[in-house]
Amino acid sequence: MPDQAQLLPGTLDLLILKAVSLGPLHGYGVLLRIGQISQSALLIEQGALYPALFRLVRQGLLKASWGVSENNRRAKFYELTAAGRKRLREETESWNRLATAMAASLAARAEGV
Repeated sequence: MPDQAQLLPGTLDLLILKAVSLGPLHGYGVLLRIGQISQSALLIEQGALYPALFRLVRQGLLKASWGVSENNRRAKFYELTAAGRKRLREETESWNRLATAMAASLAARAEGV
C-alpha cells in the first residue's frame, strides 16, 4: 500500500515498547495497537513481531504472563518492566534527536549552505 511506511532497522523494538507502555497487550494486540497509534501507516508482520517480543522479554524489557484474551482464548500478555520504561524513554529521546536532525537536513536549501 502506498500510504504505509517502511520500518527502519531497529525501530520495531521501540514501537513495541511504546505500544505496550499504553497498557498490557497480547501479541496480536500489539500489532493492532501499532496500527492504531500510527494511523495505519505502519503494519507489522507477525513473523517479525513474535521474535521481537521474545527478544524483549529475554532482555528484561517486557514481562510476559498468561491470561485470557477478549475472545476468551489463552494468550500471553506483555507489560513493560522498569528497564523497559527506561529504554523506551532513552530510545524516544534518541529517535527525536535523529528525526529533528533529518528534518533540518532535508529542509536545507542551497542558498543557506
